Amino acid sequence: MLIYDDIFTWDGWGGKLRLASGKCQLRIFDLAHEEQSDVKILKSVIAVASDIGGQKISVRSCSGHIATMIVKRFDIDPNRMVWIEYCPALEYGKGAKVNIVPERYDIAEFTWDEGRAFQPVWRPLRPPMLDLVKDLME
Repeated sequence: MLIYDDIFTWDGWGGKLRLASGKCQLRIFDLAHEEQSDVKILKSVIAVASDIGGQKISVRSCSGHIATMIVKRFDIDPNRMVWIEYCPALEYGKGAKVNIVPERYDIAEFTWDEGRAFQPVWRPLRPPMLDLVKDLME
């Protein structure tokens, strides 16, 4: 079940300077509300964040800060959440020199301490989780 699909804004640090503040496209799915099956899902909340144009800071560079804010704002148990960064396919160049960067889904495993996410370890998302996330995003 999709529980959030909108532009998510986060405040940075530094008070009025708003260092590292930004926006991203955020989708949050809660699979605990899906039809029951024989498969038990340990991490039922899937958060998918994507960069949007015009931002000075990327989702990846602030992933721990954003994940911490999402957990607090949406009252999510961090041990039940999967954090994914989605980068859509990108074309650049002209004519015969057009290059394509394929879409990418990366998952981050955080160290959680006192409700705050630290030290993300990134890896490419693989099937069958990749297939599930692609289906949810459609």
